[in-house]
Amino acid sequence: MSNFIKETKEAVTVYNGDCFACLADIEDFSVDLIFADPPYNIGKKFGNFMDVWPSDKHYAEWCYKWLELCVKKLKPNGSLYIMASTQAMPYLDLWLRERLTVLSRIVWHYDSSGVQAKKFFGSLYEPIIFCVKDQKNYTFNASDIEVEARTGATRKLIDYRKEVPTPYKTTKVPGNTWYMPRVRYRMPEYEEHPSQKPEALLERIIRASTNPGDLVLDPFSGTFTTCAVAQHLGRRSIGIEMQSEYFKIALRRLGIADHFNGELLKPVDKTFIRKNGNGVQQSREAQQDGLFDVKV
Repeated sequence: MSNFIKETKEAVTVYNGDCFACLADIEDFSVDLIFADPPYNIGKKFGNFMDVWPSDKHYAEWCYKWLELCVKKLKPNGSLYIMASTQAMPYLDLWLRERLTVLSRIVWHYDSSGVQAKKFFGSLYEPIIFCVKDQKNYTFNASDIEVEARTGATRKLIDYRKEVPTPYKTTKVPGNTWYMPRVRYRMPEYEEHPSQKPEALLERIIRASTNPGDLVLDPFSGTFTTCAVAQHLGRRSIGIEMQSEYFKIALRRLGIADHFNGELLKPVDKTFIRKNGNGVQQSREAQQDGLFDVKV
């Protein structure tokens, strides 16, 4: 008897269980792309799980175990993207360099929200490592992820280096510093999770490192954004999540089921009631629309 729940519909398979048990159920050398965004060991609470290990050493050893399994699941031409905290990434970087080829160290940076540190420089980025099994044979669809290049010109530039002068190409492959806003409460993609990653981030990764029909694996799926984006882009996907509350998001978000153990699966209710300075209750919509603004 398996110690996980597994649901499949069309091109997507989702697991609710421990990542080690679920990874063991997946065929070796079958996955084109793995995106892993594990707990960061920084004390956040995810459902019933507290993201904290006894020491950095314990955390790193835990990461090495699931990374070993992930490497086994990758095809010979597969790609792996790993996210981690700034404190933990050096441990993972060293481990990965001994087994794979690291091609890029990416910085996802974002705007500040809330209080920042006052006695040191607060962190406004999260690191991502992009590595491959075979540096001579891997997927990278450069033309699918090009962005507009800022030239500073006020008119179209002409490239006179070519035999026939043509307009200068104004798009390029992004560098390794990516600005993308964090997912916030009012965004359509928002789900109830403390560290949800933006769809734009996953879209760039999946477009770059897979082709339609390829298989994408996320061993720490959270709100299953990886699977949702893969589904939208015509890729197959596998998502693994330990917490049943987040697994229910997968069932609803990916169109697998609308009930789970008799419970109707509903989207996040984004109305929020609080009292203003005059003791009047107001919804979040009213706050944003300025309906309760006091004019003097």
